[in-house]
Amino acid sequence: MRLRLIVVGGRPPGWARAAVADYLRRLPVALKLEMVRLPLARGHERNPARAVVAEGQRMLARLAPRDAVISLDGCGDAWSTGDLARRLRAWQSAGTDVALLVGGPDGLASACRERADARWSLSALTLPHALVQVIVVEQIYRAVSLNAGHPYHRG
Repeated sequence: MRLRLIVVGGRPPGWARAAVADYLRRLPVALKLEMVRLPLARGHERNPARAVVAEGQRMLARLAPRDAVISLDGCGDAWSTGDLARRLRAWQSAGTDVALLVGGPDGLASACRERADARWSLSALTLPHALVQVIVVEQIYRAVSLNAGHPYHRG
């Protein structure tokens, strides 16, 4: 199973990079999460809508046809940690490669939403881009811990 977090945006602040690196180190060797950072298209495109389309094309170019694609989307479904753990177990059992997509500050391209097999909402709140990355990586670590029977998850 290949698990990737594909993110559009600039370099996150130090605190976020440190938190992500810490959780990535904690993941078992059998489950590596690859961080894929794609640059914003804003620098090349003045029109935000066209920038989002360009960013989406870059994201879609990183996907394999058989990838399970999850878009991080405020309008998506709220997953509990248990839900994520069950999905992770199913993906691992099936040997499914998974790509989690996080759009840039202007949002995720509609083509990415259409390609997605599921839409995951972390919160109804608007979260800073860097914090989204930390939360996703931490929740994957928590789901792995839960699946391994570790006492990390306390309900």
